[in-house]
Amino acid sequence: MQRFFGGPPLAVIIRLAVVSIIVGIILSALGLNPYNLIDSMQRLFWRIYDMGFEAVEWVARYFFLGALVVVPIWFLGRLWNSLSRSSRQSGRARKADDTL
Repeated sequence: MQRFFGGPPLAVIIRLAVVSIIVGIILSALGLNPYNLIDSMQRLFWRIYDMGFEAVEWVARYFFLGALVVVPIWFLGRLWNSLSRSSRQSGRARKADDTL
């Protein structure tokens, strides 16, 4: 699990959350809005807002907006690294077989 995440899972999740909030703020400044992208998230935000947690709603809005970009890019990067690592290892094994 730690190999896939690229470090301790909890630390990676915390870093992803912080980067997601930052990217969410930037995307919000560009006029992008998570309400336009995911209807179910809108319902979640309204429920939180109705409970009176404006600060939670503010952070959650930026978190989800940023996570829509950060998490898929992170996942594709991890997938790319694992695929390239396995192809390099199989290439080395073929070279070793050829030299014998």
